[in-house]
Amino acid sequence: MKRVLILGASSEVALSLADLMAEESCEIILATRNIERLIPVKSDLFVRFGIEVTLFEFDALKTETHAEFYSNVNPPPDTVVCFFGYLGNHAQALTDWQECSRILASNYTGAVSILNLVANDFEKRQQGTIVGISSVAGERGRQSNYLYGSAKAGFTAYLSGLRNRLFKSGVHVLTIKPGFMQTRMLEGMKTPKALTAQPAQAARHILKAIAKKKNVAYVFPIWKWVMLIIKTIPEPIFKRMKL
Repeated sequence: MKRVLILGASSEVALSLADLMAEESCEIILATRNIERLIPVKSDLFVRFGIEVTLFEFDALKTETHAEFYSNVNPPPDTVVCFFGYLGNHAQALTDWQECSRILASNYTGAVSILNLVANDFEKRQQGTIVGISSVAGERGRQSNYLYGSAKAGFTAYLSGLRNRLFKSGVHVLTIKPGFMQTRMLEGMKTPKALTAQPAQAARHILKAIAKKKNVAYVFPIWKWVMLIIKTIPEPIFKRMKL
């Protein structure tokens, strides 16, 4: 990693990862909807690590701006980490198409739009690393959040296809599947401590997975076994469960 672009850089885990990458003397490019929030981060990383951080405005939902945005990242990045996502209000989204559409676009179509551009660039250059933050929620649809889960399932499948396509070009594609993380997204929700990662913990796991060139990585390995159990429940039983 030399030059790293972090999309959705205002999330707590993204900022923790930027901190770790700055410590390794990477050039950092932070992209988010509200770059004002990242000005103190830029100053902090420069003071502590002597790293010049570049800020860009980026909106996952404004797909018509993605090509221009990526062309302005010059020189281009060697690593792109796609953090942005939106849990949304599932109950509201069942009857409000605007909310439903935002969930789907934030977690799938917005990511595909920008990562298609990144993939084409990396393929031409025969190098690079793409990291997509998906979710364990995409492994099986549950009544409580199947709209979010279905978008993340699509994103996981997209990253798998991208990995298959780009392997011969020497491009590494990594799918990260976090479980619960102590971030604004889960604010107000009660989650099991043993299954909930702190932002710094999650960032360390992501960095380690990039270094080891893993294909798929869970932030906490226990989630692999939790989801295996959930996926093996027979459908006639599963559909009667309240999950």
